Amino acid sequence: MFNIIAVTLLTVLGGLGIFLLGMKHLSEGLQAVSGKRLRRFVAAATTTRLAGVLTGVVTTVIVQSSSVITVMLVGFVNTQLMTLAQAINVIIGSHIGTTATAWLISVIPSMDLLGLGMISGASFCYFFSSKEKLRNIGLACLGFGLIFFGLDLMKDGMAPIAKSAEIKAWFATLDATTFWSLVKCVLASAALTAVIQSSAATTAIAMALALQGIISFETACAAVLGMNIGTTITAWLAAMNSTTDGKRAALAHTLINTIGVLIFLPFFLPVVMPLIKSIFPLAAQGVVNNNGVVTFPQIPVAMACLHTGFNVFNTILFVPIVIPFARLVEKLLPYRQATVETPRLTILDTRIIHTPEVAVEQAYHEVLFMADSNDDLLATFRKLLSGDEESTQQEEHILHREAILDVVQREITDFLGHFLTVRLPREVAFRARALLRITDELESVSDEVAALLKMLRRLRSMHLSFTDKGREELLEVHDRIAAFAESLHTALKDDLFGDPNQLPRMRTDADAIKALTHDIRTRHLERLESSSANPSEIVVCMDIINAYIRIKEEYLNVGDAIIGGK
Repeated sequence: MFNIIAVTLLTVLGGLGIFLLGMKHLSEGLQAVSGKRLRRFVAAATTTRLAGVLTGVVTTVIVQSSSVITVMLVGFVNTQLMTLAQAINVIIGSHIGTTATAWLISVIPSMDLLGLGMISGASFCYFFSSKEKLRNIGLACLGFGLIFFGLDLMKDGMAPIAKSAEIKAWFATLDATTFWSLVKCVLASAALTAVIQSSAATTAIAMALALQGIISFETACAAVLGMNIGTTITAWLAAMNSTTDGKRAALAHTLINTIGVLIFLPFFLPVVMPLIKSIFPLAAQGVVNNNGVVTFPQIPVAMACLHTGFNVFNTILFVPIVIPFARLVEKLLPYRQATVETPRLTILDTRIIHTPEVAVEQAYHEVLFMADSNDDLLATFRKLLSGDEESTQQEEHILHREAILDVVQREITDFLGHFLTVRLPREVAFRARALLRITDELESVSDEVAALLKMLRRLRSMHLSFTDKGREELLEVHDRIAAFAESLHTALKDDLFGDPNQLPRMRTDADAIKALTHDIRTRHLERLESSSANPSEIVVCMDIINAYIRIKEEYLNVGDAIIGGK
């Protein structure tokens, strides 16, 4: 007896592990094949309400996990790259997209033979192909094969359980034939999904139990409702250390599914189940196998239909009221008045390493924040340099912003450093390394601007000021540097990575700045020799010019990183 139980557990748990591994490989392969298209789909979410829903559907089909998409959205809202209402549209769409796995499983005629066949063929493609695209397609197909093979193992592993009267009696307590037993079944399914963190895995387990006749048709269908609640736990795990905005996205995800289930429950037994049975009569009737056990071999398609139907129902319910629903979530989870919240880069969480395209996109947006911040720093310093304004508030703004960029640079570097240790598609790896280099250079620019401020303060402490000619020359250098920075920031924002033809004037502009600074230095030295200027002023001017030269070199390195130079 012990041997039978041990073999059964090993087979079922091994099948579940293979199933989850297949989901992981499938997700990684499809993301690598999709490439930049995934980023474009995500960007489309901010246009219209329908675009947001469709984005959720498509990206979830690509990633094969609504949990991954929700974790991404928590990060988007957390760093204010997307409003809560826009995120809710994508969340609603992702619930429809996540049903794709159930449909794939339901239409496969022979899971064991197809699974082994795909594993064997995809393995050769993945391990022996020299082309990266073919290897990624092979990885996705290998994931498909493992999903089918794992599900077949779970189904066969549960066969001995069907012969045990005690185990069947325990499962009978979850038989969803009354309202309260339906509630118990939904809660059990929600708990299992929360532990596994995969609604697709819970679907597979429920299908395997029904295929062996261990649970009834109604119970298997009821499990679909519970898994929609349980899958929201992943969003809360991602939002644990995020700001209030990130937690609101997780709360919206939970409320959408929970409210939908609560509305659905009273109609499940009197309306939904008769409708499903009328559509799929063969699936509901069951078949008596050789052991005299009633099994449900056609239940996968009925469960897939119910899963899709429930999420379409939720979409129809929530899409018209997204704006007021977002306001409700904001009232339920208001900002804490006692403290001022500082946005954190929780979007760069290593828990989304298995979605490389999404993760790099988040790092990219944080780098854009650094670029915008440097534009602000240069503009603020110009006001101080021109002498039009002498504001302690502006000086503190420069120092405070520089300190923020130190933190941003450290968090992006830590994230990308960890991120680059895993296997990445070539395009994603190039983009990640470029962002890592750009992050370092942009942080150095902010350091130089802070150093420029300290030079101004030093001049002021000596009760000196620039001559009109000296100030005019420094402002000329500053404006050339600022224009050079703007051209590179534009290329960065236009996502022109990897194309050396996108910055044709970069080196010409850098050489022109070099010639200008050399000319101004010569003039300063001539004034020093002729004693027509204060030596201390000349020293500060030379230090400022040297800092500008370093800023020019740092921005030149940014351009090299964008176009793929050394």
